[in-house]
Amino acid sequence: MADIKNKNYAASAFIYLLMGVFIVLAIYPLFWLLMQSFKTTEEYILSSKLALPKRWFFDNYPQTWVRGNFAQLIFNSFIYTVVTTGAVIMLGFMLGFAFAKIPSKLTPVLFGSFIIGILLTLQSILIPLFLMIRSVGLYNTRLGVLIPYIGVGLPMCVYLSTEFIKSIPTALIESARIDGAKYLRIFWSIVLPMAAPVAVTVAILQITGTWNEFMLINVLVSSDALKSLPVGINRFSGAMSIDYGKQFTALVIGVIPMIIFYLAFRKQITHGVSAGAVKG
Repeated sequence: MADIKNKNYAASAFIYLLMGVFIVLAIYPLFWLLMQSFKTTEEYILSSKLALPKRWFFDNYPQTWVRGNFAQLIFNSFIYTVVTTGAVIMLGFMLGFAFAKIPSKLTPVLFGSFIIGILLTLQSILIPLFLMIRSVGLYNTRLGVLIPYIGVGLPMCVYLSTEFIKSIPTALIESARIDGAKYLRIFWSIVLPMAAPVAVTVAILQITGTWNEFMLINVLVSSDALKSLPVGINRFSGAMSIDYGKQFTALVIGVIPMIIFYLAFRKQITHGVSAGAVKG
């Protein structure tokens, strides 16, 4: 018994040690990034890259915030993320319900077209998408950004929602139909509440993907008033690339919203991902 207990203690100690290593590997880059944002360019170049700031230069933050117009950029990213995520979840789950529970000869063809959308890379559709957006007069508009965002996010949502809704008993849908409920009422009252774990998972993927998206909006928008946070951060690696302090400060400003999002919704994120995995 003593040998078994010793082995268990040793295994537990090894696991905790391994977890500690991974925690350090995850947190230290963020800590290093934060420390560099309080350095001037001269100190960053001349001092050790791993050393703490000798003189804490707090002016990087107000200067970077004003120069990068981050208030407008964060507002734009928030609008794009909220609208895209809401539209993808509503449209995707409605389509998933139709594909899973409403019989139709067109279902295999339509569902297959969405699956093809998962396989397409953004680079392969970027030029045709730009030409289409420009030809219909939506270039350099919020709507011209939101429509492609929603279209890119729908295929994965449709796939996940369809596969999950298939596991909902058909007898439940049929009994609601017998009681006189329309499909829309069934969707809102039965299907969507039961599919909440998958909806949370899709929302997490969509929020992080839209918030961090760079390529599409950089092509579809030219006005600074419509650009998003990643595009604003990228400005500091171009003409202002020599100012390393402001580069790191811009990166910290870009990371903070995602950290706040995780801290605010960590329980929902953990529950949604685990429940979605079990149900799927």
